[in-house]
Amino acid sequence: MEINRVFLVVLDGVGCGELPDATDYGDAGSNTLVNTARAIGGLSVPFLAELGLGRIVEMMGVPAVSRPQGSFGKMAEVSGGKDTITGHWEIAGIISPRPFPTYPHGFPATIIERFAQAIGRRVLGNRVASGTVIIEELGREHLQTGAPIVYTSADSVFQIAAHEDVIPLPELYRICGIARELLQGEHRVARVIARPFTGTPGNFQRTPNRRDFAVDPPGETLLDAVKAAGLRVWAVGKIEDIFNFRGITDSIHSHDNRETMDALEQISAEDFKGLFFANFIDFDMVYGHRNDPVGFGRALTAVDLGLGRLAEKLGSGDVLIITADHGGDPTTPSTDHSREYVPLLVAGQAVKAGVDLGVRKSFADINATIREWFNLPPGGAGESFAGLLRIDK
Repeated sequence: MEINRVFLVVLDGVGCGELPDATDYGDAGSNTLVNTARAIGGLSVPFLAELGLGRIVEMMGVPAVSRPQGSFGKMAEVSGGKDTITGHWEIAGIISPRPFPTYPHGFPATIIERFAQAIGRRVLGNRVASGTVIIEELGREHLQTGAPIVYTSADSVFQIAAHEDVIPLPELYRICGIARELLQGEHRVARVIARPFTGTPGNFQRTPNRRDFAVDPPGETLLDAVKAAGLRVWAVGKIEDIFNFRGITDSIHSHDNRETMDALEQISAEDFKGLFFANFIDFDMVYGHRNDPVGFGRALTAVDLGLGRLAEKLGSGDVLIITADHGGDPTTPSTDHSREYVPLLVAGQAVKAGVDLGVRKSFADINATIREWFNLPPGGAGESFAGLLRIDK
């Protein structure tokens, strides 16, 4: 059966168990799904359970159904690091052997000085911090001085926080672009991130107007190949930022899970052939980094409901792939990403159900599989599992 549309859904930060090298990253014991389920007394994700989520790993509230409606497995990350960029790039066929640089002690003074000179403002912060904590600590001084707040995390990021009334969004995005140009060579961080906020001291709130300024992928991605073949490539969420707008024909920059689900349902009703690539960001941005397992579980339930509605509307030539880009265990002391396996669920009338896809050696197996489904030339990393899902005529 011909496959016309692939809906590739990334649940940002929804890992399913520590990788063998997790200790090297400080993530021993991390297991986002299992630990979240235990912390809240069980997950409620009936659609994902039907697809086979409970067959991947045992977790409270998710039965290991005997006849799953999808095929299931988990994937290891080959790339170094545990970043959004490396995870998504690997899904699209790009392996990043060495992690992007990180700055546990803040950025070098020379970088901060050059940045401050280029934007004509002094800089506050320059340390590892939680985004919500640092704006509470430095927000009042920022309001008084107009100096942007720069901070980082365990990930390769240069984050710039600013109150929208002090540094309007166009100006914030402009200075983020300046930072992106400065951070090259040995200081080529994966992402510069605009982190706007509003409110008053004691009641600051980050807004949905975040924007990521990523580096270019170093080679051809799955998105590039699909677009070059004359097919549509829909990017929803922060996919366009992650791939620096490459290989994309259409995009919707959704700001949260609800907007992403709305876009998914809207676009699924359109007649197109190609790839729909979406990222559900709230698991990571809203709940994982804030160590909120209750919110994390509720978000999983909401997305599960939406994906169940979507599956009912998919046609005979549609395939749904659900996976993640890294872990984001909200139950550990860390507020950063975690080095984990990610789940792999595949469903649709054009593919077999009930197949145990095992432990895939790389996220890039998705790249190789989708290329085979669309009859594209081989490219990038990964080993296709299309043959395991082929329905014999």
